[in-house]
Amino acid sequence: MPKRKDLKKILVIGAGPIIIGQACEFDYSGTQACKALKEEGYVVILINSNPATIMTDPNIADKTYIEPITTEILEKIISKEKPSAILPTMGGQTALNMAIQLEKKGILKKHKVELIGANSRAISNAEDREKFRKNMKDIGIDLPKSKIVTSIKEAKKALKKVGLPAIIRPSFTLGGSGAGIAYRKKDYNKIVANGLSESPKNQVLIEECLEGWKEFEMEVVRDKNDNCIIICSIENVDPMGIHTGDSITVAPALTLTDKEYQVMRNASIACLRKIGVETGGSNVQFAINPKNGKMVIIEMNPRVSRSSALASKATGFPIAKIATKLAIGYTLDELNNDITGSTPASFEPTIDYVVTKIPRFTFEKFPNTEAVLGTSMKSVGEAMAIGRNFKESLQKALLSLETDLNGLDRIKNFSKNKINKELEKNSPNKILVIAEAFRHKINLNKIYSKTKIDRWFLEQIKEIVDAENILIKYGLPTNPNEMNYMKSIGFSDKKISELTKKNIEYVKNTREKLGVFSIYKKIDTCAAEFKSVTPYMYSTYQRDTVGTSICESEPTKKKKIIILGGGPNRIGQGIEFDYCCCQASYALKEAGYETIMVNCNPETVSTDYDTSDRLYFEPLIEEYVINIIKKEQSNGNLLGIIAQFGGQTPIKLAKVLDQNHLPILGTQYSSIDLAEDRERFKNLLSEENFKQAESGIAKSKDEAVKITRSLGFPVIIRPSYVLGGRAMEIIHNRQQLNKYIDEAVKVSGSSPLLIDKFLNDAMEVDVDAISDGDEVFVAGIMQHIEEAGVHSGDSACSVPPYSLKKKIIDEIESQTTRLALALNIVGLINIQFAIKNDEIYVLEVNPRASRTVPFISKAIGIPVAKIAARIMAGEKIEDFNLKKRNTNIFAIKEAVFPFNKFPDVDILLGPEMKSTGEVMGIDENFGLSFAKSQIAAGNSLPTRGLTFISLQDKHKNEGINLAKKLVELNFTLCGTAGTADIIKKNGIKCKKVNKVSGGSPHIVDILNAKKIALVINTGGGKRAYRVQDSTSLRRATLINKVPYCTNMSTAYACLEGIKSLKSKKMDVKAIQNIFY
Repeated sequence: MPKRKDLKKILVIGAGPIIIGQACEFDYSGTQACKALKEEGYVVILINSNPATIMTDPNIADKTYIEPITTEILEKIISKEKPSAILPTMGGQTALNMAIQLEKKGILKKHKVELIGANSRAISNAEDREKFRKNMKDIGIDLPKSKIVTSIKEAKKALKKVGLPAIIRPSFTLGGSGAGIAYRKKDYNKIVANGLSESPKNQVLIEECLEGWKEFEMEVVRDKNDNCIIICSIENVDPMGIHTGDSITVAPALTLTDKEYQVMRNASIACLRKIGVETGGSNVQFAINPKNGKMVIIEMNPRVSRSSALASKATGFPIAKIATKLAIGYTLDELNNDITGSTPASFEPTIDYVVTKIPRFTFEKFPNTEAVLGTSMKSVGEAMAIGRNFKESLQKALLSLETDLNGLDRIKNFSKNKINKELEKNSPNKILVIAEAFRHKINLNKIYSKTKIDRWFLEQIKEIVDAENILIKYGLPTNPNEMNYMKSIGFSDKKISELTKKNIEYVKNTREKLGVFSIYKKIDTCAAEFKSVTPYMYSTYQRDTVGTSICESEPTKKKKIIILGGGPNRIGQGIEFDYCCCQASYALKEAGYETIMVNCNPETVSTDYDTSDRLYFEPLIEEYVINIIKKEQSNGNLLGIIAQFGGQTPIKLAKVLDQNHLPILGTQYSSIDLAEDRERFKNLLSEENFKQAESGIAKSKDEAVKITRSLGFPVIIRPSYVLGGRAMEIIHNRQQLNKYIDEAVKVSGSSPLLIDKFLNDAMEVDVDAISDGDEVFVAGIMQHIEEAGVHSGDSACSVPPYSLKKKIIDEIESQTTRLALALNIVGLINIQFAIKNDEIYVLEVNPRASRTVPFISKAIGIPVAKIAARIMAGEKIEDFNLKKRNTNIFAIKEAVFPFNKFPDVDILLGPEMKSTGEVMGIDENFGLSFAKSQIAAGNSLPTRGLTFISLQDKHKNEGINLAKKLVELNFTLCGTAGTADIIKKNGIKCKKVNKVSGGSPHIVDILNAKKIALVINTGGGKRAYRVQDSTSLRRATLINKVPYCTNMSTAYACLEGIKSLKSKKMDVKAIQNIFY
């Protein structure tokens, strides 16, 4: 069938902010969808609230609305743009839920808009647990024993049928939100209550526990003619009981028999047909009982899923692109396979290598949370590696995580007894514990009984440990075959160096003298049956049976530039850096250079095979990066390497590049080191007469104590060479210092710590700028809405500044220019300032792309990263017409946090970053812009109701004005005794409410009774009962989804937002109509 000609405009719904369970995989799929639709001549309308994504760039869709994803906003866009259809299958659970709500509210019917890709019936059939269960029974596919419930009362009855342990799965959620395994009745009731709260339909599935069963996923694509193909089978190394997003996974499935695979394949296709997914991609999950081979279906996603990105990168088959084209009428046999250029998309991909994905966790950001995995997803990113065998693939994936692992590293100080206990826990480092168990001679069968990880995988891990023992016993291999074997099962030079106790340079030189080098193979979707025309590559040391193998890299003779990516997503280094890498590639391709991307993140647009001219899917580790550079230098002209766009990952490689005399484009290593080294940077600021807080440099605990005593509390400690404020903290007393300092010194290694006098009550400002070495363009000045002390990645901020004096703005621009030139920056620079009593203090400088570059680009309508990339390649600022447009708009960036995934964590913010993503509110009115940012972040501001106020003593007088404004806005007030007394003394009604420590009824009781609309709490204190009071209050606001302000400046911004919501009409405008 040809494409549909009755459709003219298509609205794509994006996924919104990056959150655990819904990350940048959906930027990848959404970007592919928009590009595919434009390629076919459709007018593409996009809604997405996330400014950090590639898909919200103005050239991806024809009209881009960076707006909250709600039915009200969607109806405004539909009314304005009049699309023929909506594609809801590329934006994760957010888009699916919106599609169902639009249908239920009659908005689709009212505006004559249809859903393509998946209709509302198919979505409901898959997402509604009851309907899904009935549909699977109808076609004879087994399911676990289960019961649907919509209340605690029903849940108690269901328990009699299902029994304990039981798995609780809420409907219409993502990333296992609200899910859990209950082993005791007490836990059961608690998890069910949470699951009902998380489910938009107040519906949960109570299911028999399948812990220990093997788990598999099938990525399936179907067209209108009922052609169905399996793109990829994926096997979880971890058994059931751990969310698939948190499990180590491999593709293809490695432990299925051919018969089991065929049964699962047929069941997947039958499932799609019954659910009614007529066109596009779906993900189907199964479990197999290892004792008897019984197979049950767990669930299916009638959309592109997080595993679809992994499957696309694993096979080279662009699922989102093909699914989009099927949604507009094409059939699989009418579409070409881009990788081969000669086969139709109806050919099922076949792969002759092994792909391993390992999730990346950041439990260190949430110290009160036990690092234990379950059915609710906790990982914030993932790394993927490709090898010719599982061992090679696994060890490359461990390196790719950037957690200082060199392979299956030892866990020191673990006794045999401790290992046996740890094997029974679902910990993030379980694979390391298993390796340690083999080192302690624990029997494989015993390890299997404790972990339920398939014996085949355990044997593979044992073989790696056995190879380690050979290296420890016999030392560095001295013949090519032995060396090549160790490299072919994934041992890095660094790991071999560690095991043989030889210098890494000596290992590298010996390997090269023995003639053992990596070769590169292409991803071809067809196990080498057809020639691949797309240079999408991975390295391997595995040779064929006669000991040789052909390298398929074939570097060209072109002028080329290598871009080093950001590696796996983590808190502090997310999609924003992938955005910058993609923009660099696009800009340099336009300028006539061949672009080469190196990255190991399967979720991102940068690892799409058509983003750059050439793609190496490799760990961002010295050995692998240097090998790629040398391979590309073997032909053509390598102009240089871009190391400043991928965050801290490539910045850490800049020293190695410099030492190897490899060309770095833009800012050189000497300048990077000057800005990153806290001691040298402090001296530079003094020499150039910039103001800075009183400070000292400490290289030991004793020095830190001495400096702190001299400065006086509070102080803020900043380690060197870290991202996302890792181990950065405000210290208020000696006890806190003693407890903390060991971790800070450990994080910064041998680098010194900068200890600053903390600037109380200061305002922070972020600045992004471009420098060509002679001239500086200040792209944007972002005023933080939170007071100083909150990490810039966690603070809401405004462009332009909403309350800074012009003379302060002018001085910030001047200081930015002076500092960029003093550091010899060529490319991007980010500077953080603090302003106190109209004095400007420099806090720190990042000589690279910052996480705010995408936001600034969309706030000012200038592609900052693109221009910076061109300047790094030799062009000048004067070559670009960089005039800021006077648009009279405010753009507000707001952070989004994962606190709902970590139930024991205090939600109070500080200098260490905790957010996973961000949203943007944009409007001509500051209040509406702020209100939009809150709606998009899931913190919709109330326009009436009861406000709870509890203020520190220093804020209480200021709180009187706050109370007056709230009353003017028709809010009623309640507060803790001290705050309520002050407010009442000034003639304002305010009811007294107990703190938690004061006994019931207290503030948490009132919050749980859903009687509070807004909380303003700047109180706390360091005494245990006060800390507990504040923590309980903050957790209750999170559970009850009540907007919460922790400082006065945020409270005033909230009031501005509320005032605007009550007095002004909220409108929507495409960014193309604002700037172009």
